[in-house]
Amino acid sequence: MDNPSIITQVTNPKEEEILSCTQDKVSQCNISLKKQRSRSIFSTLFCCFRDYNVEPPSTNSTSTLPPLVEENGGLQKGDQMQVIPIPSPPAKYLLPELTVLDYGKKCVVIDLDETLVHSSFKPISNADFIVPVEIDGTIHQVYVLKRPHVDEFLQRMGELFECVLFTASLAKYADPVADLLDRWGVFRARLFRESCVFHRGNYVKDLSRLGRELSKVIIVDNSPASYIFHPENAIIGVES
Repeated sequence: MDNPSIITQVTNPKEEEILSCTQDKVSQCNISLKKQRSRSIFSTLFCCFRDYNVEPPSTNSTSTLPPLVEENGGLQKGDQMQVIPIPSPPAKYLLPELTVLDYGKKCVVIDLDETLVHSSFKPISNADFIVPVEIDGTIHQVYVLKRPHVDEFLQRMGELFECVLFTASLAKYADPVADLLDRWGVFRARLFRESCVFHRGNYVKDLSRLGRELSKVIIVDNSPASYIFHPENAIIGVES
């Protein structure tokens, strides 16, 4: 069905039975009062209080009937209904729930290429890693150089913050590089190109989709286009 379902509240048929029963009791009480005028005023009052003790249900009470769904999304004529919109499901965030160990820490999002490493398809004699990557059925060797002091940087960042790797590169390249680079398990999560938002020809890292409070999120990235949605959260990773 194209239109969204609506939840309606309608009059419950059981209410009509209760009202009818109550009216019968009131009528019986009036007849009894006419026939038994010799009773004391206290007995009469007691009779009335006894029969009026059951209050008729309010016409505004909530119905327990199942929701009525109409294909056109409208209301049936003659029915008194209160329309309650169905809430949208919660957004699915990119990061899992915050762990107890990281509670209270800021979340630091760290880029990979030209921030932590420099990679090339051309052979580099002093490469720190050589990662084979399959592209269109052909294996290519990717030569990776670590940025100066990157090991010390990652170890210290892992102690102070909740660290997340976020790269616009494909996972089949970036994931094995991260395995070789992060020997201490600093990154709590790894996000790749499919987690980016393609905006005006660039892969943008939308920090609002992480599932963390934006005031406690920092992104370290060499490309301003990557954090164009949240420039106030960025620390530029200068290329060397």
